[in-house]
Amino acid sequence: MPGELKQKMEKQGYHFVGEHSAVKICEYTANGLRGQTLCYKYTFYGIKSWQCMQATPAIGCDLGCTFCWRLIPEEHGFKWNELNAVEKWDDPLVVVEGMIREQKRIVSGFNSVADTDLKKRRWKEANVPMHVALSLTGEPMFYPKMGELIKEFHKRGISTFLVHNGTLPEALERLNPLPTQLYVSLQAPDQETYIRTVRPKIPGTWERFREALSVLKTLKTRTVVRMTLVKTLNMHNPEGYAELITLGMPSYVEVKGFSFVGAARGEQRGLNMETMPTHAEIKQFANRLAELTGYIVTAEHMPSRIVLLSRDMECKKNRIIDFSKIGKEYVQSSQIVAKA
Repeated sequence: MPGELKQKMEKQGYHFVGEHSAVKICEYTANGLRGQTLCYKYTFYGIKSWQCMQATPAIGCDLGCTFCWRLIPEEHGFKWNELNAVEKWDDPLVVVEGMIREQKRIVSGFNSVADTDLKKRRWKEANVPMHVALSLTGEPMFYPKMGELIKEFHKRGISTFLVHNGTLPEALERLNPLPTQLYVSLQAPDQETYIRTVRPKIPGTWERFREALSVLKTLKTRTVVRMTLVKTLNMHNPEGYAELITLGMPSYVEVKGFSFVGAARGEQRGLNMETMPTHAEIKQFANRLAELTGYIVTAEHMPSRIVLLSRDMECKKNRIIDFSKIGKEYVQSSQIVAKA
């Protein structure tokens, strides 16, 4: 990884693991440790924010989404595939143990603000991560040992939420085992909007994205289509979004408003505070999608400006993760088992 880029990311709070992986504390993890507002994943799925790791096993990404809060290498003079030019990919065991080690290092400082029984309990629990969101930066599916990585997390009783941008449908098809919950990001209702919004770095991504949604429908795990809506950019044509949702038939749809934070504030992105939808506007768009798809409006999280849709009543009923089932087939052979 280019040293200059690594230094920039370290200043932004990234903790690197091995040659190509990283961990960074999420705002809601920090909030949870301070006894403040928790993440939408807590409201929607029962994920304890203070026990959640935000991580990735691959830094490079083949998209340059306009709304992304993360650092985009091309905006700093680097090529995206420089970051994935790895001579030898790290072993999944090394990656998992490194991520857990760095997460513990990150949360260690919060012991100083643990001045109530609630904060003390959460800080103690934060040292035993129970969940990993593989969505920090880049495209995690470029890591060729993703199935083994997921298995190592599940051995430890750690649930896995894997977020994929939809450009590697063949990787989805061969993924084994599957994560606890698998996301495909849905960022546009049509090809023209897609090209303008995600700024792909390789050809044929729209066709590959549609193929990924077709694969999503066949996978035997909890699946999610996640939308990030930006006014004046991709917050239109709900009929087009509905067609794509129907193509993938995910268990859940997350309809979320863009936030003008981080790298998204760069002049080259062309965004501003006015392009952030209000929560009321997100609810209105989500209600329209529910009408078009038959999905059920299930929950909302105002701090994140996000609404959850469920495919049917069974999905709505079972949306809270049962941690006792995570890695059940592995726990007997694992020597490190975190209890929910």
